[in-house]
Amino acid sequence: MTAVELGLDTFGDITVDERGERVSGAQAIRNLLAQAELADQMGVDFIGVGEHHRAEYAVSSPEIVLSAIAARTERIRVGTAVTVLSSDDPVRVYERFATLAAISEGRAEVILGRGSFIESFPLFGFDLSDYETLFEERLELFSLLRQEKPVTWQGTTRPALQQADVFPKTEAGIRAWVGVGGSPESVIRTARYGYGLMLAIIGGPAARFRPYVDLYHRAIGELGTEAQPIGIHSPGHIADTDEQAWEEAYPGFEAQNNTIGRDRGWPPYSRMRFQHEIGPEGSIYAGSPETVARKIADTVRTLGAGRFDLKYANGTLGHDKLMRSVELYGTKVIPLVREMLGE
Repeated sequence: MTAVELGLDTFGDITVDERGERVSGAQAIRNLLAQAELADQMGVDFIGVGEHHRAEYAVSSPEIVLSAIAARTERIRVGTAVTVLSSDDPVRVYERFATLAAISEGRAEVILGRGSFIESFPLFGFDLSDYETLFEERLELFSLLRQEKPVTWQGTTRPALQQADVFPKTEAGIRAWVGVGGSPESVIRTARYGYGLMLAIIGGPAARFRPYVDLYHRAIGELGTEAQPIGIHSPGHIADTDEQAWEEAYPGFEAQNNTIGRDRGWPPYSRMRFQHEIGPEGSIYAGSPETVARKIADTVRTLGAGRFDLKYANGTLGHDKLMRSVELYGTKVIPLVREMLGE
């Protein structure tokens, strides 16, 4: 049995300091580097950094941050929690990750997505009416680039390529996933192009995603492509006790949901909703190491996952608490999950 990979994700959230004041974006990025270094020291398998273009998050160029992480670490795999491929150029994305693979000595990987936030589309001059076409065409082109041979390609959303070669070449390719939030079409597309399936489970029970896992396996069989790992991305927070973790985490979740919710018409966040999501039927993995490990192990079994990434940074939760969460994840949660799974 292959051991499940246990990673961490962050979007570089703008947190508050010990006085309750927002830190600068620059400080949030420096804090993120320290968190990633600690994760490497604690034996975490992967650190993922998301791409966003709005005030709540510090990281708009994850590959630059990941290069700094790669230079400061020794064993942890480095990648994106999401790269918004729809509003980027596949050639440039591949070149950046091939460069990251060189810096990290092969530890680089990428999670490609359409993006649940749309700020990058107007920022870079893309029309949201092309949302589906942009991702479909760019994923197809990126798939050809992964073969590291001259590419001939034509689409409608960027200039055609004729026997175009892309550099640098990697030593062993780039591991790649597609982030999926619940679209059957996205699952089938992921299987068609031979990517790992990364399920973004940010609400409700993990079990409701089992049909997508089954669909992925059916599609792999029918399309004749090679099965890749299935991963899970979900939020959470770890402290020494359940009560401490819940009290620390709630203000950050409330701030995050209410800020984003104002743009999307969500109702105000509540303790009741938070309590539901930290329970067995929810998607937040918050509590003591034992509580979090038990829930992760249950989810991995339910979905047959090969990877679980905990989004450990959520809203305004401070750097000191994030560092403790990373420490407990590496020293307590990971060994407990492996023990529970019989690894």
